[in-house]
Amino acid sequence: MEKVKQFFSTTDQFAKHVGLELVEAEKGYARVKMAIQPYHLNGVQTVHGGAIFTLADFTLAIASNSHGRVAMGVNATISYMKAVSTGTLFAEAQEVSLNHKLGHYLVNIYNEQHELIAAFQGMVYRKKAQLTFED
Repeated sequence: MEKVKQFFSTTDQFAKHVGLELVEAEKGYARVKMAIQPYHLNGVQTVHGGAIFTLADFTLAIASNSHGRVAMGVNATISYMKAVSTGTLFAEAQEVSLNHKLGHYLVNIYNEQHELIAAFQGMVYRKKAQLTFED
């Protein structure tokens, strides 16, 4: 798991650019945090839906690739429950089902008070290729 954590913490340039931090990863599971910054806010000063989606999508990527095979998102939906403007958001991805070609994941996004901010559902296609790690 350490190689998967290192891989995603260092190679995903977009995640680094928007301030996402991998907290925990296990097979089929990931937890990521995002400290809310002014550039995450939309015109009405709440966290932009795209920032929340990005947090969920990155968390999905880690959980779905944690088995060592390249997994690519093919479908995702998100429901926003509560607006937020400050603090830290956390995303937690949990594997629901997995077979040789597809994986299905649920990702909950919550704030520091553990209030549900958004619920994300994603499906990935699992390629035959293995993730490659630099030694």
